[in-house]
Amino acid sequence: MRSYDSYIGDRDVPGAGWVYTVSSRSLLEDVFTSVSVKRTLEQNPDSSAALHPYVVGRAAVATTEDIDAAVDAAVHARTGWAAVPLDDRMRLGELFLTQLRENREAFLSLLMAEAHPRMLAEWELSCLEQVYSAESCSWYRQQMQAEFQYGPRRLVVRRSPDGVVCINPPQNAPAPSAALAVLVLMAGNTVVVRAPRSIALSTMYVVRELIAPLLTELGAPPGTLNVVCSKPQQTLDRWLEHPGVDDIIYFGGSEEGLQFERECVARGKKPVLELAGNDGLVVWRDADLSMAAEAVTECFYGSGQICMVPNYVLAHPSIADDLLAEVVRQVANVRPGYPEDRGVLLSPVRRSERFFRLLRQALDAGAELVCGGRRTELDGTPSDTGVFLEPTVVRVNGLAGARRFDVVAHETFFPLIPVVVPDDDDDVALLDGFVEFINSNRYGLRNSLWAEDQRVIDTFVTRTHNGGLLKVNDSHIGFLPYLPSHGGTGLTGGAFGEANYPILKTSHLQGVSVSAGIRPRTAVFGE
Repeated sequence: MRSYDSYIGDRDVPGAGWVYTVSSRSLLEDVFTSVSVKRTLEQNPDSSAALHPYVVGRAAVATTEDIDAAVDAAVHARTGWAAVPLDDRMRLGELFLTQLRENREAFLSLLMAEAHPRMLAEWELSCLEQVYSAESCSWYRQQMQAEFQYGPRRLVVRRSPDGVVCINPPQNAPAPSAALAVLVLMAGNTVVVRAPRSIALSTMYVVRELIAPLLTELGAPPGTLNVVCSKPQQTLDRWLEHPGVDDIIYFGGSEEGLQFERECVARGKKPVLELAGNDGLVVWRDADLSMAAEAVTECFYGSGQICMVPNYVLAHPSIADDLLAEVVRQVANVRPGYPEDRGVLLSPVRRSERFFRLLRQALDAGAELVCGGRRTELDGTPSDTGVFLEPTVVRVNGLAGARRFDVVAHETFFPLIPVVVPDDDDDVALLDGFVEFINSNRYGLRNSLWAEDQRVIDTFVTRTHNGGLLKVNDSHIGFLPYLPSHGGTGLTGGAFGEANYPILKTSHLQGVSVSAGIRPRTAVFGE
C-alpha cells in the first residue's frame, strides 16, 4: 500500500488522519465491501483491513497549520529557486519526461485505480509527453528570454517568475493537472499543490515520487515544491489570506471560478482559471464522415466527464442524416467495463439525475433522440440500476434557437451530445452562421472543423476567435507539441482567459538594458 504524508519544506509531515483510496474496480465488483473497508481504515488506520486487496494507498490529511506551513516553505525558497539559471530550470522538462516514461505503468495503474479507463489514462499520459516534449520545451525557452545587442547596450526581454504559485487540481484529472507544476517550476516559481481529499493518491505520487527527486537532483532549496491533501474551501481560503501567495491555478466550474477570480483580484493575487468547456465541432458538406464521426464520439470518452471533449456538433444539413448514422454505428465501439480492460472508454457516472433532466428538457423542447438515453450495467445491458450511461445523441433542428436547449448552451459533463442541423442550406449563409455561432459561445476551450474545401477552412481559421485551440480535420482531444493543452476564453478562462501555457501564465514580462556606460543626458537628448 502506498502511503504519503504531507510534503512540506522537503520533509514528510504527519497529518491529522488519513484518506484511503480503494480501487475503482472494487466499486464495480463489490461496492458494499469497498466502502466498508475504506470507512474502517479511516476510523482505525491500524485495522487489518489495510491488507485487503481493494486498498491501493492512503494520504495524510493536512491541518490548517500544515497548509500555512507549506506556503511559508515556498515563500522561504522562492528567492533561491528563482536565482537558479534559466537553462538549469528548463532541464526539469526533459528530466520529468524521462521520469514519466520510466514509471509509465505505475502512473497508469494509479489513474486506473482512480477510475480512468486504461485507454484514457494513456491519452492523459500522451498530454504530458507532448507538454514536455523536446519541441515544446525548446519553444518555451524561446519565450522565456531573448537578447539583443543595440549599439553599446545589451537588451533583454525576459519573463520573470511571479513568486509562489498554488495549484488546485480538479477531481476528474488530478494527477495530470498537478504535473503541470513542472512548467510552473521551470518559470522559476515555487509551488504548493493541493491533492483532492476524495482522490489524492495519484497527485501525491506524481509530486512526491516523480517531481520532488528531480528538484533534489538540481539542488533546489527546501520548500521549492510542497503538497498537502486537504479540503478545497479550507485550502483556498488560506491561500487567499496568505500574503506570500502570488498566483493560484484554479480548476472548477465557471460560476464558482469567476467568483474566485474576483476574490483573487481583490486580494492582489493572479488567478489562472481552467473552467468549463462546451466545445463546438463543425462538420461541413464535404467532410470525411467516417473520420468526423470518430471525432464526434470522443465526446463520450470518460462518459463525457472531461472538459475538452466536444459538447455540441454543427452539421451541414446536406450530410446530417449520414453523419448521424455513422455516429450511431461508431458508438458501438464506446463501451463500459473495468478500467483495466483494453478498449473500455466509458467511466461510471455516480450521479446521473441531472443527465436525465437535461435529456428530458431537450426532448420536451423538440429535440429528437437518435440513440442512447439509458443506464447500463458493466456489460452494456440496459438497467435502471446501472452505474454507466449509454452514449446519447440528440438531434436539434434549427440553428437560430439552438441555445434555448441547455445541452447546447452549456457543458453537460455527461455522455450526451446534441447535433444541431440548420434549416438553411445556402453555403455562404451557413458558413457565416456557423462561425458566428462558435464565436458567440460564452465558453471557449477548443473548437474543431471537418471540411475539405480550402475556402471554408481558411474562412473558419481566419474568423474564429473563440477558444484557446482550433483544430481542423484532426482529433478534437489529441495533443500536439507547441500547441496549448489547456486554457480558453469567456467562461472557460475568465476575464484574462486565453490559451494556457503555465510557464507563461505564472511569469511576467520584463525588459532589461545593460549599458557599457552612456551619459544619461546623452541617452535622453542625444549628442
